[in-house]
Amino acid sequence: MVYKRFRIQIIFRVVIMAITLFFIFYLFQKPAYLVSTLILIVISIAQVISLIRYTEQTNRKLSRFFESIRHADFSTSFSENELGKSFEGLNNEFNQVIAAFNKNKTEKEEHFNYLLTVIQHVSIGIIVFKRDGNVDVFNNAVKHLLQINRLRKISHLKEVSEELPEKLLSMRAGDKTLFKLFVNDELLQLSMHATEFKMRGEEYILVSFQDIHPELEQKEIESWQKLIRVLTHEIMNSITPISSLAATIKEILEERRDNYPPRDEQEAEDIESVTQAVATIENRGKGLLNFVELYRNLTRIPKPHFRYFKASTLFDSTMELMNPKIEQLNIKCTTRIFPQDLKILADPDLIDQVLINLILNALDAVAEVDKPQITIVASVNLNNRITIEVADNGKGINQDILDKIFMPFFTSKKSGSGIGLSLSRQIMQMHKGTISVRSKPGEGANFTMIF
Repeated sequence: MVYKRFRIQIIFRVVIMAITLFFIFYLFQKPAYLVSTLILIVISIAQVISLIRYTEQTNRKLSRFFESIRHADFSTSFSENELGKSFEGLNNEFNQVIAAFNKNKTEKEEHFNYLLTVIQHVSIGIIVFKRDGNVDVFNNAVKHLLQINRLRKISHLKEVSEELPEKLLSMRAGDKTLFKLFVNDELLQLSMHATEFKMRGEEYILVSFQDIHPELEQKEIESWQKLIRVLTHEIMNSITPISSLAATIKEILEERRDNYPPRDEQEAEDIESVTQAVATIENRGKGLLNFVELYRNLTRIPKPHFRYFKASTLFDSTMELMNPKIEQLNIKCTTRIFPQDLKILADPDLIDQVLINLILNALDAVAEVDKPQITIVASVNLNNRITIEVADNGKGINQDILDKIFMPFFTSKKSGSGIGLSLSRQIMQMHKGTISVRSKPGEGANFTMIF
């Protein structure tokens, strides 16, 4: 008979033990039954052990329960109902607690996966790393910005920039900085913001990246255009009447000299001096008006008319114009196109102007070099963007003026106007592209147009 009640089982086992003990005491008094007595003693010990193990089932269940929680194993279930209603309730409570833990774990995993998905899809780069430089998380935006596929340690970013790992490791909570670097010849100006947090007793640093170079360039161009509009307007308003009045006075003096000849030599000299002074004012006024009109062109760039054209066609038309001067200066100029049928979507007239400006600057840069060379290359970079590079082996550009050469009015040449590169940058910006320069003194310069 199988007893399904815990209490009945206990009572039954205790009764059996009592009967066994009774027979042990009874047979112990009769020496003839010594062997039987020993056998009953062994049976009694076995009954005690069995009773203890039976009554310790609750402890074993508790042990299994806590072990499941400790190892986060929520697949365990308690379904033994043969011990009675009290144990059935205990099993149900165990199962409910495990189900609650399992639900909580599932929710945390779903929440973690949700956050990870959001992090991977935001356009701002995010890197989370420990103080020792071990990277915990980095998203797809970082891969795209820095052109990396794997990142385990911050020190591995030396392949991108020598200074970047040191900059990241030195950042503290609340730090904001602007970091400039080149990736595949593309200029990036990274706005970096750091914060710190603790997890599992360890310190973590979260740094966000965002390339703000296009926005900075756009704002800078807009600011310069506004300034130029104001300056040219005020200068034109002031110089135009002065130049006009000077021309009128000059005409009056010349007419008076013709109709009323001077009475003596002194008067003739005075009239001539005044006429020359007025002519000088008129000429300088016209010169200033031409100067202002030249810079006004920076705000009058026509909108580009986009169409596809071959890079070879662009190079042919540009070199046809520039070859006479290149041959005159005995400069070796090489052009390359990869692939040969490369096509560009842009305004060919405006891009031709940019390319001419860059070649003219290169000609000036190699003027004092023994074996002057200029290389012009059109290709597709690793980001699948079309690039045109104009490189020379000239004297290079000093680092202290490298960031200023695209500013209007700035020039390092004696005969420069400070318009060419500024105009080129605006044209590339209107094409949703960029123009950048890399140079070191004595190593030449490399200007890159990226479409």
